[in-house]
Amino acid sequence: MDLAISKDPQSEAGHEAPARPPAAKKAHEYNGPAPSALSNMPPVGQWIVTYLLPPLVTLILLLIVWQIACGRPGSALPSPSQIWKDSRDLIVHPFFDYGTQDIGLGWRVLVSLQRVMYGFGLAAVAGVLVGTLIGQSDLAMRGLDPVFQVLRTVPPLAWLPIALAAFRDSRPSAIFVIFITSIWPILINTSVGIRNIPQDYRNVAAVLRLNHLEFFWKIMLPSAAPYIFTGLRIGIGLSWLAIVAAEMLTGGVGIGFFIWDAWNSSRLSDIVVALAYIGLVGFALDRIVGGLGAIVARSTTQN
Repeated sequence: MDLAISKDPQSEAGHEAPARPPAAKKAHEYNGPAPSALSNMPPVGQWIVTYLLPPLVTLILLLIVWQIACGRPGSALPSPSQIWKDSRDLIVHPFFDYGTQDIGLGWRVLVSLQRVMYGFGLAAVAGVLVGTLIGQSDLAMRGLDPVFQVLRTVPPLAWLPIALAAFRDSRPSAIFVIFITSIWPILINTSVGIRNIPQDYRNVAAVLRLNHLEFFWKIMLPSAAPYIFTGLRIGIGLSWLAIVAAEMLTGGVGIGFFIWDAWNSSRLSDIVVALAYIGLVGFALDRIVGGLGAIVARSTTQN
């Protein structure tokens, strides 16, 4: 007995059977980008690879190029290996103390930093206060701004003879040079920040009937904080530049006088080491002020 095989009527009519829907993907499958090796590292390793390794590699390459360029006999400048040979004690022992002038670069940097803190601190207070006055008053802006624009173009060391004649001492003269050098960016940035306070904030202060001191602490400073700290970062850099130049002329035990004394003694290796100290300290000062600015900005935003 023959068995008849049944066929799909749609197949007999020449139509294709509808395609089956694709099977659902397994839940454990992941088609996104594979996690990078950096994301699998601990936070310390990520910080080292991201922030420490690139400048370290750059520094090593620069030292190699420097060694190749200045390592040949008769070179005018010392090579890194020669600097290490000549000034190893200054690098390894920055805080030795064998007398008034025979001290390590660490102590000299601290002496210079003390002068910078005095001059920069005075400049920060005066710059914020006067900048607030100029930003708030159109009359003060028209009267003081042209004078300040003229004074800020005077080179820092041009003030040194005036300071020596007025104070008759090298220490306050150096502090005055730092003050007069660093006050201008603080003053100008503060006045710009005060002028850019939104009018809505002023209206709220008027509704709440805040007095001048409350308006200054609760409205002005939080609103102008990014501008103020931008001026402070510029000012601290100029302060560090000014003290090194001033100490070359006024003497003492600071890092600037050490460079001048090393030049007179033809100790080029010591000068290079001192320049490295100056650069590292300047970098640290900039990062400290920048970090404080970020903290203040974050706290004012949260409030």
